[in-house]
Amino acid sequence: MYRLRRNAMARRHDIDRILKEWPYEPGEISARAVRATDGREVLQMRVEMGVLQLEVEGRPDGERPHGIETYYEYLRGVALKAGDDFELNPQQCLEADREFMQFYHRRVCWLALREFRRATSDADHTLAFMDFVCEHSPNEEWTLSHEQYRPFVLFHRVQASTLAQLEEQGPEDAVQELDRGMQQFEGLFEEFESDDDFEDDELVRRLVELRDTLREQYDLKPSLNEQLAKAVETEQYELAARLRDEITRRETKRH
Repeated sequence: MYRLRRNAMARRHDIDRILKEWPYEPGEISARAVRATDGREVLQMRVEMGVLQLEVEGRPDGERPHGIETYYEYLRGVALKAGDDFELNPQQCLEADREFMQFYHRRVCWLALREFRRATSDADHTLAFMDFVCEHSPNEEWTLSHEQYRPFVLFHRVQASTLAQLEEQGPEDAVQELDRGMQQFEGLFEEFESDDDFEDDELVRRLVELRDTLREQYDLKPSLNEQLAKAVETEQYELAARLRDEITRRETKRH
């Protein structure tokens, strides 16, 4: 009788069939959206040793830390009460890292599934959380261990928002969005005093390639920002002023 119960339990928990039907592909992000037994949508990501399942709303693990939607939101409340001297303790650092990793997994799933707005939202969460932990970090070493990933997260954010604009508004708006992202990248390099490395950076080159592809595929003229840069370079200041006004008008309309 014990053996029968044990065998029945093994059949209920075994996932061999799932793994065989969905083989792991090294170097690729394999993700899918499925319905759970209660009907809710979840994401699944195939990893080398199994399958990750992530919620599509709130925290990817479905938890509500201290009753709050995300650990980032919880820590913001803690910091607000503690005042300017708030500093993350070791347990809070550990929990922050857990949330960073969860949002990374979901972000790459959204990108693989071409859910670009959702990928943008998760990247925004991570960037805002990175700003927070940088401000309240316990030491410089822990800060640098996170800041080293900021360009990668920003790359995902720019890529996702550009492709979302392409789907929703068209190629011209997509290139404008990409240009705004490139300006953020440039500002990041200036902040870390690495201006000379900007053009040679792999992530920057990949964004430039995306912009070139959009231009070629949709036969686009230079963007307003590029026209502005050219006008300033050639000292056509009246044209530059008109271009700035047009950029401002479009930005105001967009928001």
